[in-house]
Amino acid sequence: MTGRRAQNPDGPATPPAGPYMSTREVAVYLRMGERTIYDLVQSRRIPCVKVAGKWLFPVAEIDRWVEGRRETGPTPAPARVPNVLAGSRDPFLDWCVGESGSGLALSGGGSLSGLRQMAAGEAVACGIHMLDPATGRYNEAAILEELADLDVVAVEWVRREQGLVLAPGNPLGLTGAGDLARSGLRVAVRPEGSGAHILLRHLLAEHGLSIGTLNLSGPPARTGFDVGLAVLEGAADVGLATRAVATRLRLGFVPLAWERFDLVVRRWHYFEPPVQALMTFARSDAARAKAAALEGYDLSGHGAVRYNAPQA
Repeated sequence: MTGRRAQNPDGPATPPAGPYMSTREVAVYLRMGERTIYDLVQSRRIPCVKVAGKWLFPVAEIDRWVEGRRETGPTPAPARVPNVLAGSRDPFLDWCVGESGSGLALSGGGSLSGLRQMAAGEAVACGIHMLDPATGRYNEAAILEELADLDVVAVEWVRREQGLVLAPGNPLGLTGAGDLARSGLRVAVRPEGSGAHILLRHLLAEHGLSIGTLNLSGPPARTGFDVGLAVLEGAADVGLATRAVATRLRLGFVPLAWERFDLVVRRWHYFEPPVQALMTFARSDAARAKAAALEGYDLSGHGAVRYNAPQA
């Protein structure tokens, strides 16, 4: 490597001349895999500092850390990230996880929550559908904001239809987001940071409205399916959810937008059996038939890489 002297086969490689090393450089220096370095960073067991979204490792402190390990014995192996699929829930995704035998456990809570679970090492992947209203693009801005230091990829899961979920037959005659501020109308919403909340806020802004102008039916619903249940049970008159939710609950639906739903995964986890089992099953005839039955899905871009973090 340019600027590096020959490595000592019995110890760490000679570090670069500067005071800091990149993730790749510290992995070479310590003769560890980059995966191990990232796990040590996540568990806060290696000296490092985050600058402009990148992890840097002070050479002097790394040397002291190595010496400390020699005195106290080897650091225990970093804990494995649990096989959890966090973030936004989706009826087709939920079904595929259950049918694929992937061993993944679902943990909902919304797109932003999922990204933060990944950042904390609590999930191998998350589902997100976060519109950037400034560009009209999905997901990249949120990934850069929350996971700038991680080696993640975003692969398209589906494109899906979002709209107003309401009573069968649409007895209130709602036609779009501009009707949601109608007096007396009870609106179910999702939490801030969820993709549905971001999309609803954007659709309302097009009509000069905001979430604050709505008559909310109660506390934010945890999932889109919960929004549909609130309508079905009479606790709300309307809410934003997918066509698939409306189909499953036999509710009415007013289409408003198509969105891209991605899975964000660490690079090495993408090639491990749980995620591969899920992605392989989603290409099966059974999965495509299920998507068609649920309605409101476009699988033509499934598996396409939509974001690939630059190498450290």
